[in-house]
Order: sequence, then structure tokens, then C-alpha cells
Amino acid sequence: MLIGTKVTVLGAGVAGLTVARALALRGAEVTVLEQAPEITEVGAGLQISPNGACVLNALGLGDVIEAAGMHAEAVELWDGGSGTRVLRLDVGKLQPGAPYRFVHRADLIDLLATGAREAGVQIRLLQRIERVTLGAHPPRITTAQGAEIECGLLIGADGLHSRLREALNGAVAPFFTHHAAWRAVIPAEPGIAPVAQVFMGGGRHLVSYPLRGGTLRNIVAVEERHRWVEESWSLRDDPMGLRIAFRDFCPTVRGWLELVEEPYLWGLFRHPVAKRWQASGPEAGGWGAAILGDAAHPTLPFLAQGAVMALEDAWVLAESLATHDTQAAGLAAYQQRREARAARVVDAATRNARNYHLSGLPRAVAHLGLRAAGALAPGRLLGQFDWLYGHDVTG
Repeated sequence: MLIGTKVTVLGAGVAGLTVARALALRGAEVTVLEQAPEITEVGAGLQISPNGACVLNALGLGDVIEAAGMHAEAVELWDGGSGTRVLRLDVGKLQPGAPYRFVHRADLIDLLATGAREAGVQIRLLQRIERVTLGAHPPRITTAQGAEIECGLLIGADGLHSRLREALNGAVAPFFTHHAAWRAVIPAEPGIAPVAQVFMGGGRHLVSYPLRGGTLRNIVAVEERHRWVEESWSLRDDPMGLRIAFRDFCPTVRGWLELVEEPYLWGLFRHPVAKRWQASGPEAGGWGAAILGDAAHPTLPFLAQGAVMALEDAWVLAESLATHDTQAAGLAAYQQRREARAARVVDAATRNARNYHLSGLPRAVAHLGLRAAGALAPGRLLGQFDWLYGHDVTG
């Protein structure tokens, strides 16, 4: 079904580059349009859980991600004020063949771009898309230079502010969650353990884990606030604001934040899962459109699944198109297979924000319960995440 199909992908992020390789390996002729002058990422880390590692392995990228990422041993929850550990989850034991990893986002983008080009994908830079038009004709994209291009199969991997999502669903105003997040990368101390640590406090929490062989420490810190913050990954902030927000946390956290020189700050907005992920015209016309990743289901960063959901989407979209008799059937099957799971992940991430930010008596009770569960039945506690980490879309 895909051999010789001409595909245009909007966006050269995790979702766009992954789906581009997945489609090209199945015979499609893929062009990726990226608005930036180069494929690059600002310094930040991400976590690739086993359900995402399965996709990278299936796409033939297992060896390169092995070299680029660090195997995680555990995820630990800590009391931010006292600096005492509440719970340890040994995620390193989840799936030996698809380990939990910590990866620098720039390294992941680089290996995905290389993998896409090796599969025959063309990547065109400086292609800013102003508008996508759908109707009784193939999808049309209008560039910032005013050029209008018709596409056979158009894939929107263009993130939170997706032009294709808007064309499919109309404009929807996101809801400010009253959370703001800082992110930064600092030099790591020698011998840093391959563990993700979550320091929890009233109305705020901080996540840290190592990157690049333990030479760097990634930090994401979240604070509840009523002041509006722009939904942007490129907004810089004074590090003093970050230090003040976590001034009541333990010396370990405060010591890390003293090393932060220029953090990024972004507001966290809740976007609804798109109602319509795809569209197709008459088979004689041979056109279709679909969105994936953040364009379809923006996810708050409280479950570390944003990039992983994009990997899952990319595989399922390519497989659905390749295994159905018509493009319309493949696109419909893609949404049907992904919609409920994406919504469940989005909801779970939203709940995690509340759990991390408890204070007073609810916090004491919750921490006591987690300690007891971790001591008495750690396997059962980790098993509660089987639905998430044990899911293999390639199987």
C-alpha cells in the first residue's frame, strides 16, 4: 500500500523524523518540511521507557540508541524538604530487551535525522508553514513565502501549535494549568547513579537524572503559580527565580540549583486530545492527512511519556497504512488503535501532577502509604505500570 506513495511530513522533531523513517522503510517517498534553519534541539533530557525502546529497536535504531543513552536502574520518589527517600521503583528490571533509558534530546533528534536520511527521506529546512487547507481536494499547505503546495499524504508532526490539527479540528484555546516548569542541564558530580529522582513538595516538585554517560545532570522543576507563563520552549529565565521557588527544599536540590546559569521556563497548558486525527478523500484522489504526537494529544510532562507516545504513534501510523487495502482504512485504523491509549496516558500524567504536589496531612499520609507499599510489595507496585511500560505496539 505504501510503495511509491508520496508523503509530506510537517516537523522534524521526534514524531516527524520517526514516522518519516517508518514510512520510508515501507517504500514511501517521504519529504520532511522543517521551519528551523537546522535540525537542532536546545539542551534537555528525556526518558525512553521500554514501550518506546521497542519502536526504536523495530526501526533498526537499537544499536545507536544504546550508544547514545544510559540504562536507568530506578525511579525514586523523595521528600523534597527532608531529603529522605519515599519509594524506589526498579525500572531497570522491566524489560531486559528494551531497557528504560535516559537520553539527551539533541542526541535522539540527531540519530533519528540520520536514520531518516539513511532510509531515503528528504529533509527540507526553512519551510515555515502558515496554513493547511483541507477540502474536496488534496491537502494544501501555504508557506511563509506564499507558495501553495498540494500533498498526496500529509502528516502533521508539527507539535502543540499544529496547523494540520487546526485544519482537522478547528482552533481550540488551551487551558493554563497554573504550572510553570524550568529545565536546565548542569555538570554532573562524579559517580552519579543512573536513577531518576523526583523530589516532591507542597505545590512543586523537581526531577533529575543523568545524561551522556553521567557527565551531565538534567533538571526539570515544576511550580504551581497563578501568573501566566508563555507556552514556549525557548523562553529564558533568571536562575534566581528557580532558586527562590525551591529554597525550602533539601541541601541536595539547592546545591544543584546553584549550578544553574540560565534555565528555560515554559508554561504548562492542557490541550484536549484531538477528536479528529485523520481525514481522507476519495480513493481515486489518493489523498489523506493525519496528525500524531503532540499535534494529536499534547501530554503534560509528569509521566515522561511525550516523546514515547510520539514513537508509538509513528509506528502504528506507518503499520496501519502499510497493512490496509486503502489509505482511508489505514488512517481510520490508526486513530482507532491509538486514541484510547493516548487519552489514558494524558489523564495519568495529569493525575501525577496532583500527587507530586501534596502538602500537610495528605502528603504525610500518601508518603506513609508509598513507603509501606514499597517495603511490603514492591513488585506489585511496579506492576501497576504494566499497562504503560509493558505495551509493545510492534508486537
